[in-house]
Amino acid sequence: MRLATWNVNSAKSRLPRLLPWLDERAPDVVCLQETKLSDADWAAEFDGPLAERGYEVAHHGQGRWNGVALLSRVGLTDVLRGLPEEPTFDSDTPDARAITATCGGLRVTSVYVPNGRTPDDPHYGYKLRWLEALRHMVSAGDTAHTVVAGDMNIAPTDADVWDPDLFVGSTHVTPPEREALAALQATGLSDVVRDRWPGDRVFSYWDYRAGRFHKDMGMRIDLVLCGADPAGRTKAAWIDRKARKGSGPSDHAPVMVDLDEAPDGDIGPVVPPPSTPAKLKHH
Repeated sequence: MRLATWNVNSAKSRLPRLLPWLDERAPDVVCLQETKLSDADWAAEFDGPLAERGYEVAHHGQGRWNGVALLSRVGLTDVLRGLPEEPTFDSDTPDARAITATCGGLRVTSVYVPNGRTPDDPHYGYKLRWLEALRHMVSAGDTAHTVVAGDMNIAPTDADVWDPDLFVGSTHVTPPEREALAALQATGLSDVVRDRWPGDRVFSYWDYRAGRFHKDMGMRIDLVLCGADPAGRTKAAWIDRKARKGSGPSDHAPVMVDLDEAPDGDIGPVVPPPSTPAKLKHH
């Protein structure tokens, strides 16, 4: 089984990239984030092309903002949109940031964690509350067969940003965020990409500005967190950097995890690797 997660940064804008990528990489389960479509608009654009490719689909949309989806060719049942006890922000209705279903015997959740904006913004507190609700949901379930995948908007360690000094005082790297992520993992989830490549330069996001992608000035904020069963079955874990290249890309690259067998071999950590990366600054 091939699992993938990808923040597409507008599914409609990414349509010319997404469908060929599905054909090329043939993932069995896909977690998408930032679809930026309502459920009706998603269905109009994607239900037909995805059905042709053998995918069952569950989408949780919010129009112009947020939006998450699950695609599966190995079954998709018991769909849950949102989180139990999910906090809200500036609305009585929770954002469309999580969707969960059982796919191929695994309980898979696609998540788009709130950004937090700045540490003194109310959105930062919302981010921490949202992560706590996610942790509660995971800990209440069969953690051994759980996968939580998506845009966490947190770089787990300083090794997951190209220059830690640039991010001092910013979200994504503050101790409370990293502690919240560590608490989620402490329910029994493994960061399978970092486990497989503990000392390597691995990023999944590069800002559009200032040529950061070409200089490999990135961050690793898109994670696949696996319970004991899928973690133990992992044969390859890598970043599909090819999907970030070319015209009209998302600013995120897909994260790929192969269970039981690795169709492309153990090819990571980042495929293809950057040619002339800026110097990685460690602290």
